[in-house]
Amino acid sequence: MQALLDLVRDVPDFPRPGIMFKDITPLLADAAAFAACIDALCEPWRGRDIGAVCGIESRGFIFGAAMARALGAGFVPLRKAGKLPPPVVGVDYGLEYGLDRLEIGTHAVAPGEKAVIVDDVLATGGTLEAARRLVERLGAEVVGASVAIELAGLNGRARWPGHVPLHVLIQS
Repeated sequence: MQALLDLVRDVPDFPRPGIMFKDITPLLADAAAFAACIDALCEPWRGRDIGAVCGIESRGFIFGAAMARALGAGFVPLRKAGKLPPPVVGVDYGLEYGLDRLEIGTHAVAPGEKAVIVDDVLATGGTLEAARRLVERLGAEVVGASVAIELAGLNGRARWPGHVPLHVLIQS
């Protein structure tokens, strides 16, 4: 996984002062690294009859769509407020530099459907927690989550329920 981490660029003070942004664009641009990343993100979910991969806007869309294809599942976008046509349900949540809202279409997942949530970075855990709450609100079973990078110093993992698997490729 060190080879993947080497392709992630740190951008200080973006999008706000004090934030260290993890730029995944070099990883995405490297075909072999991107393929290895998708394979690794999918690994725990293979053979688990996953019906939906729920990708968090916006970089989670990149990983999520590729994972859905690899797992033979549907892709469900979890979007910021006002981006999906109604009807939607949403949840407000805090992140490391403010407040936001995440929404899902009310017919995006079926009750009882097995779903995996995916995002690029786990920071304080607010976004991932909001995503889980949304998917569960519609009655789907969240079998776990995959993230490419965990910022371990921010302790976002503490907001994820311990009985639900959280698969992380890289800790930074």
